[in-house]
Amino acid sequence: MKKNALIVWGGWDGHQPEQVAEIFKGILEEENFQVEVSNSLDSYADKEKLKTLDLIVPHWTMGQIEQQYVLNISEAVAAGVGLAGCHGGMCDSFRNNVDWQFMTGGNWVAHPGNDGVEYTVNIKHSSSPLLEGMSDFKVASEQYYLHYDPAVEVLATTRFPIVHGPHAANKAVDMPVVWTKRWGLGNVFYNSLGHQASIIALPEVSLIMRRGFLWASEGKRRTEKSNEASIYENVRNYTGMGDSQ
Repeated sequence: MKKNALIVWGGWDGHQPEQVAEIFKGILEEENFQVEVSNSLDSYADKEKLKTLDLIVPHWTMGQIEQQYVLNISEAVAAGVGLAGCHGGMCDSFRNNVDWQFMTGGNWVAHPGNDGVEYTVNIKHSSSPLLEGMSDFKVASEQYYLHYDPAVEVLATTRFPIVHGPHAANKAVDMPVVWTKRWGLGNVFYNSLGHQASIIALPEVSLIMRRGFLWASEGKRRTEKSNEASIYENVRNYTGMGDSQ
């Protein structure tokens, strides 16, 4: 049986959201997904429909979103629907919505040197098999500096600083590039690479996204076996959310 995925693209055109969405659609169809592609945030309006999905792929940079839509997505993911995305399309989507940032695991704050910085992506050896067999690789693109959730499992990093700036007065740090986290029963996957379609099309990046999509979409299977499902049936009962707007 085919899994169902929803890709929602839009926001800032500089990230080529339509082109990236087409690449994502192709990857998912190769993996036997039934894929719906939308360029409207209203696709998040129907909470019950979202809950029937296996995977939500947001690719929307620097936008505004209705708080109800964030709650709908959050409730669907907590119930087992996967959430997976990249770059600013997932972790620079809605800068004024901390509930979105809490769910996705972090938010962009800077890319020193802008586009075209050559840096290394270091694959971490961790408990996750998601990037198993991959080697470190170089990329020339934006190097994302992120504020991120300490609960995420970091699967790949990059070393700062490369480009000189006020941040370079601090010690060198390893910044996450790829991470996973749990949101209720749902799997959340993020990859900071993907400034434009040409970066997504790189073999290493395409493979990371393919594996991330597949991993994130497995949450429904865990939901079917879990006795915890009732805890996450209604995110609105969790009083720590809903203060963004």
